[in-house]
Amino acid sequence: MDATKRGETFYQDLLDTCLTAGELMIEGGSEMYRVEDTMMRIAKSAGEPDPRVFVVPTGVFMSLDHGNYCQTLLVHERNINLELVDRINSLSRAFAEQKITLQEVKREVNNIASGGFPTFPVWLQTIGAAILSATLMVMFMNNYDWIDFPAAAIVGATGFISFYYFKRFTNVKFLSELVAAVIMTVLAAGLVHIFPQMIIDHILTGALMPLVPGLALTNALRDLFKGDILSGMVKICEALLTAFALGGGVGIVLKFLGA
Repeated sequence: MDATKRGETFYQDLLDTCLTAGELMIEGGSEMYRVEDTMMRIAKSAGEPDPRVFVVPTGVFMSLDHGNYCQTLLVHERNINLELVDRINSLSRAFAEQKITLQEVKREVNNIASGGFPTFPVWLQTIGAAILSATLMVMFMNNYDWIDFPAAAIVGATGFISFYYFKRFTNVKFLSELVAAVIMTVLAAGLVHIFPQMIIDHILTGALMPLVPGLALTNALRDLFKGDILSGMVKICEALLTAFALGGGVGIVLKFLGA
């Protein structure tokens, strides 16, 4: 009986570790094939000969010991945090190379899941959004428009802050992008009204870029090319809905203002 109990404990620990690692990677914006590869690597390195994994953007499914131990885990949040993806992937490789034990992997994964993974502060992300907005405006407009340059930075930073904080207080997906787009368009229109020499199209082109789901669309295409049709299509739909929310927010304000 003691041996059976130890066996159950081992499989439960392995399932918890693999599922939590997969959940974190999906939340960080990883491709599905990479999530499956990481979970399989952890399981096989722990001595499980036949792990079975199925991953979609909304959930992780895994069974061990020829199906005798099976568990699922739902994923509710999906963001972009490539450092998180790299950290989990590095842990799995360190475990495969026997540099750390399964308990150490489980402890580290649970620590990350409980908020123990450092992220960039909001003020630094806001500065990054401002720089990105201004520089991408120059790149896309193919014109060193120094008048609109600071305006794009201000509008982009304001839009990012609006998106970041509104997202924390709503469970309605894509609503935060819509609200951020509305705020950015209103602010850009106000600046153009005060400084008529500014061009609202230039400002919004740069300011919207930090919220455009470019990486999500890229990962969707990578999943499609790898044969993960379901995951790829889901991610493409999410990226398109985000783009529609941003475009809709801009369109609503411009229509209302008669611009």
